[in-house]
Amino acid sequence: MSAGDIAPLVLFDLDGTLVDSAVDLLAAMNVILAREARPPLSLEILRPVVSKGGRAMLAVAFPDIDAAEREARLLSDFLAVYADAVAIHSTPFDGVEAVLLAIERAGARWGIVSNKPHYLAVPVVESMGWTARCAVLYGGDSLARKKPDPDQLLAAAADCGVAPGDCVYVGDDERDIAAARNAGMRAVAALWGYRLDEDDPLAWRADVLADAPRDLLRAGALSRHRA
Repeated sequence: MSAGDIAPLVLFDLDGTLVDSAVDLLAAMNVILAREARPPLSLEILRPVVSKGGRAMLAVAFPDIDAAEREARLLSDFLAVYADAVAIHSTPFDGVEAVLLAIERAGARWGIVSNKPHYLAVPVVESMGWTARCAVLYGGDSLARKKPDPDQLLAAAADCGVAPGDCVYVGDDERDIAAARNAGMRAVAALWGYRLDEDDPLAWRADVLADAPRDLLRAGALSRHRA
């Protein structure tokens, strides 16, 4: 991939896009279920909702409890358990490292904009060995608003001195694509990530649909937006 084929700044979602973190999140959720004297969940049940965040995962694990009660009684405990073992089994998706290297070799930069709380995103990035390579990292609590609002993406671009139209955002959830479109960035849907059966990525109106990380290495897949 040459410098002319790639935007100056490529931003990524974290869970379900760069990193397969579902096993560690499942382990934390099953600790909470055990505390509540409930049977454990299987990975196939939790995995589809991982990109939708802790509240969505708790809704799958405790569907009989009111949403407000789930959040008040269980969310902080779930996050605390997860924080103690945030990246034991998490790994980059196959092909991700090749994509990051290609971006760097093209003279471009890459960063992360996630709805995961910043204090949890940091150790995941560290465990992947990416801290010095990642140009910018925004978590879901870094600003007042998060995806699908464009604020995080716009702030990340501004931090790197790159115009939004010269950036690409890659994510596996509909709100990722909405945030990119709201920010005026090229939007790439990561179809290898976490997705419910009823989700329709074609309806997200992404500029590019990528079945696997290595599809991002196709000519033009990570090029800057041009109307």
